[in-house]
Amino acid sequence: MSDLLTGPWALAVMSLLVLGDAFFVVVPGEIAVTALGAVSSSSGVPPLWAVIVCAGVAAAAGDSACYLIGRTVGTERWRWMRATRVRQALAWARRRLDGGTATVLFTARFVPFARLAINLVAGASRIHPGRYLSLVTVAAFGWATYQASVGAVVAALVPGGPVVAVGVSVAVALGLGAVIDLAFRRARR
Repeated sequence: MSDLLTGPWALAVMSLLVLGDAFFVVVPGEIAVTALGAVSSSSGVPPLWAVIVCAGVAAAAGDSACYLIGRTVGTERWRWMRATRVRQALAWARRRLDGGTATVLFTARFVPFARLAINLVAGASRIHPGRYLSLVTVAAFGWATYQASVGAVVAALVPGGPVVAVGVSVAVALGLGAVIDLAFRRARR
């Protein structure tokens, strides 16, 4: 397994997972970044900076693609967009964007379905592209740094090599994600 995570395609596969995660919340983009952060810390390959840069670029590209879809297509064209739960999520995103674009883009980066809704609504709301792109890029690189660092820190603290570090760091990342989701749910009440 460690050969797969340190091979020449590791960064490309991680980047594709992060990009796909922008559209499909079941794609394990966060896990891939955390896993490569752990591998980087324990083996030095790929370098941590490369994990962060590739993940940040892929995350910004995925979010920007969702923004472009929202800007060109809107939020009502396809039937799935008119489903009750999707409409509720889009209405929530619209209310949040009205309250503070920067804060919402930064926090939505950590909440999978909220990220999709926020980016679609940001495009449909015609938020200035330059402002959006600068905010989403900073948010994407902050997220990438956080995710890779979780893996790197766990790998530095947990003995057992890259395979153990990947398993533990993924569990820690999932736990942190659950805590963040819980905090957002409680804040909405």
